[in-house]
Amino acid sequence: MTWHAGRLIDHIHLRARDFAATRRLYEAALGALGIRIEMSGETWFQVDELYVDAAGADGVLSHVHLAFQAKDRAMVDAFYAAALAAGGTDNGAPGERDYHPGYYGAFVLDPDGNNIEAVFHGETTRSAASVEIEAKR
Repeated sequence: MTWHAGRLIDHIHLRARDFAATRRLYEAALGALGIRIEMSGETWFQVDELYVDAAGADGVLSHVHLAFQAKDRAMVDAFYAAALAAGGTDNGAPGERDYHPGYYGAFVLDPDGNNIEAVFHGETTRSAASVEIEAKR
């Protein structure tokens, strides 16, 4: 099976009611996947294509499903445990799903009800570890 990724989404923007709780959860869950938050401010953070900021008392929240890539099943398990320990709510324990052969995922709701998932699609070969974008000067 071959599929293409990285061509459709420029970024995903989530609005968080309790920004501190949301940041704690994403730091823990993404940390279990070997990903660190490298850009942030007092009321926002960005990781690759994911941008999260504080919604404020009157702000509109986002409700989406995000699936993060894991390198193996153990990483899916670690994501799930880290997200729950950081305040996430179980929405599907790690396990095989019938979406396609080899699909192994876990689901957690973040503090605002977004469904976040870590997924391992089975043994695959990537053409590149990531897409590198460099601004022209």
